[in-house]
Amino acid sequence: MSFKIQIQLNEKLYVRDPSQTEVGRNIIKHGAIMIEKLGFEDFTVKKLANKLKTNESSIYRYFANKHRLLLYLIDWYWQWIEYLVMVQTNNIEDANKKIDIILNILLLRVKDDWAGGFDLDKKTLHQLVIKEGSKAYLTNHVSADNKQQLFKSYKDLCARIAGIFLEVNPTYQYPRSLTSTVLEMVHHQYFFMHNLPRLTDFGDTKDEREIINFMKELINSSLRNSNQL
Repeated sequence: MSFKIQIQLNEKLYVRDPSQTEVGRNIIKHGAIMIEKLGFEDFTVKKLANKLKTNESSIYRYFANKHRLLLYLIDWYWQWIEYLVMVQTNNIEDANKKIDIILNILLLRVKDDWAGGFDLDKKTLHQLVIKEGSKAYLTNHVSADNKQQLFKSYKDLCARIAGIFLEVNPTYQYPRSLTSTVLEMVHHQYFFMHNLPRLTDFGDTKDEREIINFMKELINSSLRNSNQL
């Protein structure tokens, strides 16, 4: 399926909309690559400026600091993931089938044409979110960022998936908690599988299908057994 999407990000994420200029788009494109490769701690605005053969002030015209650039990239990613969930689960009646689709999307086991939307390498962005995603909100200023609704896209995705869990069990008491747990755990298990394999039961195989099977067992057990408590 080939698609074309237009993602509107929170204006408080940036000083100037990077999607509107070639300089801004290069900041986003190469910023994602460098953060994923170097890690957020070792990534600096100066290193990005050197890569783009420009000065740091050119980047600060778009982003107040490197954390806002990270937030921009992660916000874009979660909106894109929600779009995939919405499109691929549309017109599907079986909620359990929807859950299968969602888990495959979260591991990018999808066959769509990823050329749609902004010029970002989606696999790079996926790896960035797995490695660095929690650093978007594990900060001392998370409450201030939250008041500016900088995590709205993540919350919207959680709400959409939580609604699907409620299709399976309308009386389930913890749909959003289960959703946020699943979103984080999928990425943690993927990271552990490739980097700390003894923290998983599938470090030897490196098979993403085992992550999906584990998550399905966890979800189904939670939704099925809640009424027995």
